[in-house]
Amino acid sequence: MQHVKKKFTRTTLLIDAIHANQECSPCPPEKTLVRIEPSSITGGATFEFSRWYGCGIDEITFALQEQIERFVAGQDAELSKVTIVSYCTLGIATFLEYVAFISATKEIPIRLADVTRDLIDGYLLYLQASGLSTLSQKAKYDKAKAVLKALGRRDRLQIVHVGDLATFPPSPFPGVRNKVKGETPLTREERKQFALAINEALSPIFSSETVTLTSELVSYAALAVALYTGRNTTPILQMPTTCLKPHPKEGTMFLLLYKRRGNNYSKVALRNDLKSWEMIEGTSTVRWNIVVLIRRVLELSEPLRQKAPDALKGRLWLFEAAKGPRVGQASALEDATFGRNVTALVKGAQLVDGGGKPLRINISRLRKTFVNRLNELLNGDLRATAYAAGHSPSVTANSYLRPGENSKRNWRFMGETLVTELLKNEVGKTAKTPVGQCTDGRNGEFAPKKADGAVCMSFLNCLRCANYVVTGDDLHRLFSFYWRVLGERARIERQRWDRQFAHIVRLIERDVIAAGVKKRVFKQAEVDEARERARLNPHPFWRADGMMEALATL
Repeated sequence: MQHVKKKFTRTTLLIDAIHANQECSPCPPEKTLVRIEPSSITGGATFEFSRWYGCGIDEITFALQEQIERFVAGQDAELSKVTIVSYCTLGIATFLEYVAFISATKEIPIRLADVTRDLIDGYLLYLQASGLSTLSQKAKYDKAKAVLKALGRRDRLQIVHVGDLATFPPSPFPGVRNKVKGETPLTREERKQFALAINEALSPIFSSETVTLTSELVSYAALAVALYTGRNTTPILQMPTTCLKPHPKEGTMFLLLYKRRGNNYSKVALRNDLKSWEMIEGTSTVRWNIVVLIRRVLELSEPLRQKAPDALKGRLWLFEAAKGPRVGQASALEDATFGRNVTALVKGAQLVDGGGKPLRINISRLRKTFVNRLNELLNGDLRATAYAAGHSPSVTANSYLRPGENSKRNWRFMGETLVTELLKNEVGKTAKTPVGQCTDGRNGEFAPKKADGAVCMSFLNCLRCANYVVTGDDLHRLFSFYWRVLGERARIERQRWDRQFAHIVRLIERDVIAAGVKKRVFKQAEVDEARERARLNPHPFWRADGMMEALATL
């Protein structure tokens, strides 16, 4: 009997799945409107896909619509309604516009199999030519990429992950982080005038027993919570009615807020002093009791909560809509409404910054104000500040803390100290420096050696310089430098600290202190005394924030 070798046709599950979908999926489908139902977190929204059907990109449009419908149904990923809406409005809309443009230009239909590196590179160029900022381009690209990758995980789209033909380039927006201009904390004067404006704006809440909650009043209440608790924007706007929890300590309550990104809760301890109502009402001094404020908003919003949709009953910041299709109905505070009311408050109260321009107010800026004020009250204790703010010391130092209001004065004093201590002696004589003493501040080993006689400021190299001198009188300066260097360890990346600063601590301990005590140049008692004194009261030169950053660039 003759054996016949079977022949198999090579195929893939991906191709079969796509072909099967094409055969059973009508384009356009009967339903092209995707409805995102409201929740206790956000209002509802809709997104219409019909405009992209019949443009030569039906297969791609249907796949993206299907994926969004799966997200809404809670499939493939646990996404918030806000995230799904951003996928539609920021990502899919722009991507489909581009693909439709390519289809019209080439006069051929564009299919899922055409979503390759070439198409994505073209999309990036399309975004670049749109005139949007780099950050806006990145936002649109990232949202579209997230939906396309979800299709790839379901084998609806073939995605190449590595190599020159990788579907998505590894770094399409290099250096974008450097273009992000973070918020700056309010100055003491700005903070004072803003707090007074909030105090006056919220006075109607306590003026009578029956007050109609408007979008303005609940926005101002949310601002007060942000100012005095330092929490993030989304958790504050989404505060539930159950945000207050008992605290083990008498006269104290917990404010419990959910952080969706980290999937955990943030706790803030608040005073629960019932007498604060009288202190708030009719006073010019801003000393809010947030617990009393939240309970008052809960009391006033209860009638609205009874007639509100089920999705909004758990929201704290409810108000009666004054205009629009929902006039007279219960509505929840959202980003857009909140932003308009904050702008109106700044304009109405004539809040201005130091330059006379309208004061920029948002919750992110209030959070940085809170963290910096906390750091000031804690005398610069970075770890305690980070713990109270709810993140790591490195995040606090790099993303939140800014030079304090005394920094300018410290830098001015530093300059006066530098001129006085480095230029008062003749060249060749030992001159005091912020680190110790130098035998030649103009022509030493690390001096600039310029014709104009510029003085050496390369203090990070003092310990490796042949012109460096330390006596017992210089220990306070040396240990002030020592503590400043150690303080940088929690402010910058570990690799950078190891590369630029770690050797300084080692040289001070080994080559200066240990060697000096061994040779009886220093007494151990005076070393210990100088070390502790420098920790509590450092030399003025080393008090200024950002000092090491400045010296590292010299």
